[in-house]
Amino acid sequence: MPEFKHPDLFGRLAAEQKSTVPRAVLLYGMGNGADKILAELSAKSIPVAGFFASDGFVRGQFFHGQRVLSFSEVRERYAPEDCVILLAFGSARPEVLETVQRVAAEYEVLVPDMPVCGGPLFDAAFYDIHRDEIAAARALFADEASKELFDKIIAFRLTGDFRTLMDAVSERSAWDILKESRITVRKIADFGAYTGDSARAAMALFPINLILAAEPDRRNFRKLSDWSGTVTDCTVECHRVAVCDTMGEALFDDSGNRNAGLCTGKSHVTVCTDTPDGLLAGRAVDYIKYDIEGAEASALNGSVKTIRTFTPALRIALYHRSADLFQIPLQLSEISNRYRLYLTRERSFPAWDIDLVAIPIERHTS
Repeated sequence: MPEFKHPDLFGRLAAEQKSTVPRAVLLYGMGNGADKILAELSAKSIPVAGFFASDGFVRGQFFHGQRVLSFSEVRERYAPEDCVILLAFGSARPEVLETVQRVAAEYEVLVPDMPVCGGPLFDAAFYDIHRDEIAAARALFADEASKELFDKIIAFRLTGDFRTLMDAVSERSAWDILKESRITVRKIADFGAYTGDSARAAMALFPINLILAAEPDRRNFRKLSDWSGTVTDCTVECHRVAVCDTMGEALFDDSGNRNAGLCTGKSHVTVCTDTPDGLLAGRAVDYIKYDIEGAEASALNGSVKTIRTFTPALRIALYHRSADLFQIPLQLSEISNRYRLYLTRERSFPAWDIDLVAIPIERHTS
């Protein structure tokens, strides 16, 4: 595992403030992501010179009392050596990635990786505290490609370097690994089903005859249910429930988008909760997806019986909390040692779309 001995992103910016002429710090983007970054900058006494958006998106907006500039105005006001840009929004859309890459070709762009669901930053202090766990998790991965990706993600989180982030992408997708494993996939459980997008992808790749889908957000669930009513070639069983390690009720963020969940820190309503073991009720499944906005570790604890009895293939999101990247692989290895573990990530910013893919050893033929 590579050693990291340099200041992390915010440590580096704080140190620059002590120089004779520190660079101006500009935030590219507005909204919740920018607010999280501003809070961290304020805590470290790092001033922000202004905010900007891509040309064509600026229509006289103000953010935190300042007029939002266009990128063209930034180019007029600042030479590349006079400022550093912090990317304050997220996207996986190719055209947006291309736009940001054009900015990064002229200016230094750093991407603070703020935890989606709160908790500590993955900074130098966090890395030092968890160094042994990080090394132990890295050793669990079945191939060098996963280990190299793991290293790149950690390097990005510490430095915020945009180019490192763009390079931290796997050649194989989670679906590629599942297909190449040649395991039978007919019955699946989709926890965090959203409107059925993952289920539809699975149906396009495998002869699915049962989908158990859990989605707690009322608006997403309505769309999921509407879609399930159009499916004629397999059974779709929909549950409006938040998946975790207990049956009962919990506060929930009903934002109506992909970020709706138990652990976002914006709870507005109460929803029913259940465990994967409870929902499956002893039924075998071949594949389980967990993408539940920070509740993945809790849901794994609620899946122990199913995992140990049936060893389904697993796909688990690892990007909602700083510790998920290493703690969830370690957690799964304690539940069962009957898996080969792989790491995948699709191109996006910040370091979202990271998945742990667990393939049963006894069915692994590739």
